[in-house]
Amino acid sequence: MAEILERIVTDDEIKTDEYLVNMGPQHPSTHGVLRLLLKLEGEIVHNVEPHVGYIHSGIEKMTEALSYPQIPHLTDRMDYLSSHMNNEAVCLLVENALQVEVPDRVKYIRTIFDELQRLASHQLWWCASGMDLGALTAFFYGLRDREDILDIFEETCGARLTLNYSVPGGVMFDIHPNFQTKVKAFIKKFRTKIPEYDKLLTGNIIFQNRTKGVGVLTKEDAIAFGVTGPTGRASGFSCDVRKHHPYSAYPLVKFEEKLGTDGDSFMRWQLRMDEMRESLNIIEQLIDNIPEGDYAVKMKGVVKLPEGEYYQRVETARGEFGVYVVSDGKKNPYRVKFRSPGFSNLFAINHIAKGWKIADLVAIMATFDLVIPDIDR
Repeated sequence: MAEILERIVTDDEIKTDEYLVNMGPQHPSTHGVLRLLLKLEGEIVHNVEPHVGYIHSGIEKMTEALSYPQIPHLTDRMDYLSSHMNNEAVCLLVENALQVEVPDRVKYIRTIFDELQRLASHQLWWCASGMDLGALTAFFYGLRDREDILDIFEETCGARLTLNYSVPGGVMFDIHPNFQTKVKAFIKKFRTKIPEYDKLLTGNIIFQNRTKGVGVLTKEDAIAFGVTGPTGRASGFSCDVRKHHPYSAYPLVKFEEKLGTDGDSFMRWQLRMDEMRESLNIIEQLIDNIPEGDYAVKMKGVVKLPEGEYYQRVETARGEFGVYVVSDGKKNPYRVKFRSPGFSNLFAINHIAKGWKIADLVAIMATFDLVIPDIDR
């Protein structure tokens, strides 16, 4: 017995075999039909191989048979938490290609809707992320406060998620008479809620231990993988389209592009919390200054873009969303390609998840904020 106790067991002697495990495509932590093929040694992740396409809808091909005013109705089925931004990207592309200048009222309304939807998206992100890591209370808090934004959306455009509010030339109809009053009331209320979220999770020592130093993505790697949005900015990558390629009313407002340094899961968390405060600041600058005037310009019944290639980008809640169109001068595009932020962001996960445990992979995915239809388009 003494000899057994004195014997030193080396790491090589206790090493287990690697094995493959499917995480998904139906898994609560993937937030959609995403399949990750994990190569594991015990609970240690050695490789993450994403398998996409389980909810592929063929949107890019479908758009070739549609007119330009019809295309936005498909784009909000991709990243459904950024549907208004996706719609706006197509409308901006058409307007810029035809050199149509929309009224200032439209620019203000679109930008306010952008930031309201960014807040709604970040709300769902933070409450679901908390639930992924075991904080069930966060889920109820987040959905509770998100309802105020959805009610505002519903009153003006009749939808709560896939808005279909922007159209080439403006917006589908004017804002509801109660819109400004309700938005200002929401801002006042929501500013009191963010400290609750910080108290519940940001300052929670258990949450910090689960996220600090976990899944570090360096600035160089973020650029190499094309990781944009809050995930890229948490690594110090300045990539905010609203700053670098401003559109709509963004040139008229002052706001900070929040940048992190650590690039870990906690920094990705903190950066989105800070972005919610900046969204409130942007809305406050616009809501009392919406210009009078038309909410749309009259467009031709049949919209045809001049022959050529066109590209338009916007900043969604998950990063840079781009629309690339090749036109042959007809009423429907010859070719359409979407640059979705989720696709690029997803494939950085394997690089930063190696060596961490399965539970850490869940934390990494939560702070990447993936929406799977944005990837399977």
